[in-house]
Amino acid sequence: MNEPNENLQTLSKPLSPREVLHQTALKAPNQSGVYMWRNEGGTIIYVGKAKNLKNRLTSYFSGNKDIKTRLLISRARSIEYITTGNEYEAFLLENNLIKQHNPRYNICLKDGKSYPVLKITREKFPRLYKTRNVVKDGSVYFGPFPDAAALDTFIETLYDIYPLRHCKKFREKDSGCLYYHMGKCIGPCFKKTDDSTYGEFIGEITSLLEGKDDTVKKLEEQMKQAAKELKFEKAARLRDGLKALSIMQNQNIVEGFDQDDRDYIATWREGELVSFTILKMRNGKLLGRDNYRTLSMNEDTELIPEFMCAYYTEKEIIPPSIYVVSEEGTQFMKRWLKETYGMETEIIPVDDSEKMRMHRAAVNMAQQNAKEDIVRRVRERGDFPAMEELKKELGLSKLPVRIEGFDIAHIGGKFPVASLISFYNGNPDKKNYRYFRLKTTDGLIDDFASMKEAVSRRYTRLLNEKAELPDLLLIDGGIGQVNAVDSILRTLGLDIPIAGLAKRDEEIWRPHTSNPICLPKRSDGLRLLQRVRDETHRFATSRNQELRTKENTVSIFKEISGVGPKREAQLIKKYGTIASLASATEADIEETLGIKAEAASDILLQARNLYIKQKEKQDMQRESLGMPGTTKEKAARFQMNHNLAAMALLEVASPDSENKKENSDLQGIDEL
Repeated sequence: MNEPNENLQTLSKPLSPREVLHQTALKAPNQSGVYMWRNEGGTIIYVGKAKNLKNRLTSYFSGNKDIKTRLLISRARSIEYITTGNEYEAFLLENNLIKQHNPRYNICLKDGKSYPVLKITREKFPRLYKTRNVVKDGSVYFGPFPDAAALDTFIETLYDIYPLRHCKKFREKDSGCLYYHMGKCIGPCFKKTDDSTYGEFIGEITSLLEGKDDTVKKLEEQMKQAAKELKFEKAARLRDGLKALSIMQNQNIVEGFDQDDRDYIATWREGELVSFTILKMRNGKLLGRDNYRTLSMNEDTELIPEFMCAYYTEKEIIPPSIYVVSEEGTQFMKRWLKETYGMETEIIPVDDSEKMRMHRAAVNMAQQNAKEDIVRRVRERGDFPAMEELKKELGLSKLPVRIEGFDIAHIGGKFPVASLISFYNGNPDKKNYRYFRLKTTDGLIDDFASMKEAVSRRYTRLLNEKAELPDLLLIDGGIGQVNAVDSILRTLGLDIPIAGLAKRDEEIWRPHTSNPICLPKRSDGLRLLQRVRDETHRFATSRNQELRTKENTVSIFKEISGVGPKREAQLIKKYGTIASLASATEADIEETLGIKAEAASDILLQARNLYIKQKEKQDMQRESLGMPGTTKEKAARFQMNHNLAAMALLEVASPDSENKKENSDLQGIDEL
């Protein structure tokens, strides 16, 4: 691996242990999981869970904390975390890790109690109840459930719906108990009860807990029927039971009743950098996660077998089952493990079948942790290999430390927005993100003109402020966009290297070239450009959606003077659209709003003017669709690159005229 240039390394005093911990917290993902604080010797001193890891960890370093928190931070030297699929899994994983590591600053109960489970006994007429003891007596168990209150509510609801036995010991009797006379039990203890009927009840409950069939729909129908019959207490019980069930049906992959030992292996790669994550299930509980990071140029299908050969070096650590994403490349691993260690290990690829649901979720969890490890690593080191490759392949004079990317987003020409994002040392620099509400192409579908406006405004301002210019400018598009932007920069007297990344074949275009640069799919440089391109698209699209949502929640009738909320509601109810209002008569408006003829005439005139403007804009959009060169696809088809680049030069603001106005318009976020 090449080291970064010395001139890029800044000299500063070493960070204090607290600052190191704070930086780790700031880089944590916005995802549920479990975090572990370690002391100087690497021992885990505290385990915690979080719905949002970043929010929870950063909270340790904000405001005035109590003495126990200050003590924890003073004793800690590193923070690790394991991401989970949901908060429910974080509950269970935290419990397992606390019992395994017995951290100094956690409360560890000595009786070894765990979360409660729901037990259906193995009897002729089964009983169901909550317990914390799992015994291999043939009974069926569901859980564990961290929310004990939800489990209690759910069990009560089941007994309200199904007439099951309540007695702890089943004995035949001569008469029914109180539950029988209340209609809460069908009385299997004193009369001949149809086994199939009772078995049907148990089958429905089992299906409900397993998420099978349409049992939930049946309960919902019963709830609605009870409400229709004004039996509100019963409807409320059913509602609460369904709510409790929804809480308990969160998928749990960190603890279960399958006692088989197994490993889940997944990988994530960014260029040549690869991370492997192994989740270790032992005795039905997830007890740990291992992460390994390395460099590899192997094909993706060869990564897992290569890793397994390096990882499984002792017979004692090899489980009976290993779950992976795909069977590709693993054909010989089973044979190798048997011949080398004498182990009959199953290597099982996960699929989309129902029986693989839990295993697939575990593999996905491992893959997410591997991805997070790569993201952490790239953020820590800076993406120098990618920058060095881009410098070489694109023929740049210096390392592209600062890369700026542009993209255009609009819906049929409406709310055109240009996004500008910035990457520094190969990582997003969000404080330098900007967006531009475009003026010249509002209502038009013209990506070239939109790009022209955004680029000219951005770099005119940087020129006026004598600010730092980027080392590389990335355009989402092909040679047409690249040449147009290059012409704009030359007009401004700027020599910023430009590259365009075409989505179709991921080709890289440089200005005024006839052939693109094609980098390998695993190239670090291509990966960095893709990250920049995808981030510009995300940022532009999110802003465009905000503007659309804002317009959809603001009625056009509000633009008419003399129309307040009450009259607006009356007009919407009566006419619905501005076109319908514009075609109404004064007398109709006068009657609808209960106003004088003069006021109705004024409202009608304003409505007609608004409708004319709306129609003119729609006609302009339709006309722009018929013009060749209005999008990058049409530009390529009609070979209009040269003409479009020339068009882009028109009306470029000169440094001496309108630049001052643009400079004031672009303070902070460019919202016009």
